[in-house]
Amino acid sequence: MTSFPGAPKLLKGGFIEMDAAGNAVLRTVAFQYNPETLTRSLTPRSAAAEGGDRVEALRLTGPPVETLRLEVVLDATDRLEKPAQNPLTVAEGISADLAELEMMITPKAADITAAAALAGQGVLEILPLPSPLLVLVLGRNRTLPVRVTEFSVTEEAFDQQLNPILARITLGLRVLGSDDLAPGSKGAELFLAALRRKEKLATRRMPGLQVFGLSGAP
Repeated sequence: MTSFPGAPKLLKGGFIEMDAAGNAVLRTVAFQYNPETLTRSLTPRSAAAEGGDRVEALRLTGPPVETLRLEVVLDATDRLEKPAQNPLTVAEGISADLAELEMMITPKAADITAAAALAGQGVLEILPLPSPLLVLVLGRNRTLPVRVTEFSVTEEAFDQQLNPILARITLGLRVLGSDDLAPGSKGAELFLAALRRKEKLATRRMPGLQVFGLSGAP
């Protein structure tokens, strides 16, 4: 598709996978098409009022638990129209694109084999398999550490070899907050940076009491 000269460059959303310490980028996964909708749900963390302490009803124990839901579309049509330039798509459809996304929630085969070997040696306690830091990027102002909680794939079209060429992936994500991440870690820094941006946005417009029909504090 030809764009107008001078049109602003459309940024791609997607994921950045970093090592657990957040020191190095392991790989990036860009959306072929940015999601058309994003559903966000925020659940406040309120202190439980117990023992008749009514002050607790006004207290928040931490930032709200935020969950996200979005749909990612993978479509090989444009690439299949230029087969000489896209031999991998001709041979495998969008299998590689799907694999990129699925590896965000799948440990490496070598790690699984190593864990099985330790179990076979009688090791009683095996540490969980290494988990990288997953960062959702939706523009420069929304970069969030997340954990995938839902991953659903609907394959809608196939080529002659039964390779998928059109699919919709529904992703459920949970934003990792300061209560989930180690203080001072890369993930915690990203969350706090996003929280500070939100605080700044919230103070840009503060209407006076007159808009509520009040002449003073209620």
